[in-house]
Amino acid sequence: MKTDKQLLAYYGLKWNPFLPNIPVESLWHPPQMDNFIFRLENMAADGGFALISGDPGLGKSKILQLIAHQFSKFDEVIVGVMERPQSSVGDFYREMGSLFGVNLTPANRYGGFKDLRERWKTHTKTTLFRPVLLIDEAQEMLTGCLNELRLLSSAKFDSHNLLTTVICGDNRLTERFRARDLISLGSRMRFRLKLDGFTRDDLLNYMIHSLNQAGCPQLMTKGLMQTLVDHCAGNQRVLNNMAAELLAMGLKKERSQLDEQLFIEIFSRKPSLRPEKPKRIVSDIITH
Repeated sequence: MKTDKQLLAYYGLKWNPFLPNIPVESLWHPPQMDNFIFRLENMAADGGFALISGDPGLGKSKILQLIAHQFSKFDEVIVGVMERPQSSVGDFYREMGSLFGVNLTPANRYGGFKDLRERWKTHTKTTLFRPVLLIDEAQEMLTGCLNELRLLSSAKFDSHNLLTTVICGDNRLTERFRARDLISLGSRMRFRLKLDGFTRDDLLNYMIHSLNQAGCPQLMTKGLMQTLVDHCAGNQRVLNNMAAELLAMGLKKERSQLDEQLFIEIFSRKPSLRPEKPKRIVSDIITH
């Protein structure tokens, strides 16, 4: 059995460019990403909500990872990352207290509400920046928790934001914001980043960037990269899954470079192995 270390050594890779655990400094920046982060950095001074949405497999979580990395460069900014968005309201307050260093008692929700807000106000007075909260898979959050978040971060009759919140989820989330219970929160999204299927050129740029960062730009032929891009329906995750399988099979077959022929060998449709139905035997009955 081939190991990851053998794969990296055989191809001269620093890491597998098609797996999720890529160093954040080497992540590809999708179109509009840099502009979105720039707007968030400015929003951190005033607070508010921003939304990232799109179909699964388009890199929403990687964008949050890039945002967290960018804000980590600023000593004045506290960044909290919610890890359990599907929590009940009680657990939601427990996690918020843990993220922002406030000892909360779920039985005293009003006390937790006040303590969190005081913590954020104190931080803002000291640093002039609002704390930042990042929520991935937010389509899983209960309506009650989303509304608690809206009320928690609003002060002075909704004229003052105590928190900068980036909510990230698939398209179910944007549909929920049209419902009566959440329309108030949906209307508060100052910035929106809507991810659609990537173009062919975008994904070719992604492939070139990923191979260069991993230290092996010659790993795939140009024709194979074009073939992969043409067969992934604009979905980055599908592209990575196919490329990772090609890489593993390339090592198994000891191919020095991955090409279109390997793609055909692995992904072409194989002839059906189902046995043919037996022919019906018709006997003539001769009546004497």
